[in-house]
Amino acid sequence: MQKRSVQRGRPAGSTTHDAELAHAFGAAVRALRMERGIAQESLAHLAGVERSHMGKVERGEHMPTLAIIFKIARALGFSVAHLMGAVEELLGEAQE
Repeated sequence: MQKRSVQRGRPAGSTTHDAELAHAFGAAVRALRMERGIAQESLAHLAGVERSHMGKVERGEHMPTLAIIFKIARALGFSVAHLMGAVEELLGEAQE
């Protein structure tokens, strides 16, 4: 029996980007940011991420890493649980 080599990375055609989840997360971040009266550029600075990346996150074009989710929540002055609760509410509304 011939041994198969292990290939690194994701299998061809697979993706880790869930568009619905990314859009809900971005909408939640935007809503909480607006609630706090923080400009997008200021939030990016407080969270330590590029302004353009923050814009892509809010538009649902990028799904942030766990580390960035923590930084965004902290910069907004909310717990990660509160931020994720807002995301879950938006996902629930989308399914109705």
